[in-house]
Amino acid sequence: MDMFDPWSYRPDTGYTEGNDLVGYKIAAVDGDIGKVDQATYDTGAATLVVDTGPWIFGRKVMLPAGVVQRIDHDDRVVSVDRTKDQIKDAPEYEPDTGDEADYRGQLGGYYGDTYRI
Repeated sequence: MDMFDPWSYRPDTGYTEGNDLVGYKIAAVDGDIGKVDQATYDTGAATLVVDTGPWIFGRKVMLPAGVVQRIDHDDRVVSVDRTKDQIKDAPEYEPDTGDEADYRGQLGGYYGDTYRI
């Protein structure tokens, strides 16, 4: 059984070191949710901050790299393996607390509980 690592890109996503995903669209399994506003690529701590625009009232969400299923560099789309509702129901992202261990623990646990192989 595969182990879910929320903070690392899976080897088969199409991510390679040096790729900048800012500006890419994010596609959940049931539709687009916004665009990548910020991205971190640190080994074992990679995240995407997504500007959801009008979808959830302009809120931003943080996605751990482990939810990325596929990256299409030609179309500039990052596909994730979660539904829009799963993303909307995740622990709320606040720019001031996004790097704090407590928040990252909550977020990693939440997405770990929704992981599907």
